[in-house]
Amino acid sequence: MRKQLLTLATAMMALSAFAQKPETIDLWAGSPQVVSANPQDTAFVYLYRAPQNNNTGRAIVVCPGGGYTHLAMTHEGTDWAEFYQSMGITVALLKYRMPHENPAVPISDAEAAIKLVRKNAEAWGVDPNNVGIMGFSAGGHLASTIATQSEGEAKPNFQILLYPVISMLDGITHKGSQVNLLGKDASAELIAQYCSDKRVTDSTPRAFICLADDDGAVIPTNTILYYSALNQHKVPASLHIYPSGGHGFGFRKTYQNHLEMLVELRQWLASF
Repeated sequence: MRKQLLTLATAMMALSAFAQKPETIDLWAGSPQVVSANPQDTAFVYLYRAPQNNNTGRAIVVCPGGGYTHLAMTHEGTDWAEFYQSMGITVALLKYRMPHENPAVPISDAEAAIKLVRKNAEAWGVDPNNVGIMGFSAGGHLASTIATQSEGEAKPNFQILLYPVISMLDGITHKGSQVNLLGKDASAELIAQYCSDKRVTDSTPRAFICLADDDGAVIPTNTILYYSALNQHKVPASLHIYPSGGHGFGFRKTYQNHLEMLVELRQWLASF
């Protein structure tokens, strides 16, 4: 592991070679499938293509977190683009719309982003059967919802979740995310529908999940429930719980387990 950390640290110093201005794509071109309560809120995809000489054909739709009120677009978004590009992976960073108590709004955006990548697979040098989704915190809830409930061209081939909100149940969920997504008077049936651990099936895509044991914002129970459900359905899953780090470390290089996390993520991505 020490050798791998040193190798990755050296590679990280050279990431600027992959820096580029992304292509900005209006996801709905002004006509969203599901109308938002805030007509000024728009959805975009920021496309970071893998270098032609290093393209693996893999792509990842990235969903930043923010409690379903805003998006942490830097340390849970743009900062990941160069890392993935260095591995020959195309990144579609999704600026999704806020739900305002209508979960169909961000879900429709995330599904459209995956479909967009597959629609343009040939032009972008992407394998349509190697498109994953990544999410952080509330974005992790969105990503896990897509992984467990979406079908057909909107279903990802793999999922990467960092400190995700999984459950919508009181006492487990992140309350702000629950209220912003479903409303303060959500029914028991609606809450159960968006508990991702309860929606896992044998066809749920493989998962990489990491979090900190001392996360006080989104308690680790969320992830444990999800991993347990994946394991029960024999879905390949890799779970990494670091001793500290709290919530929201994302790609911050100051996080003490930053390089270790990247090594483990690289190894997992290379395993299939």
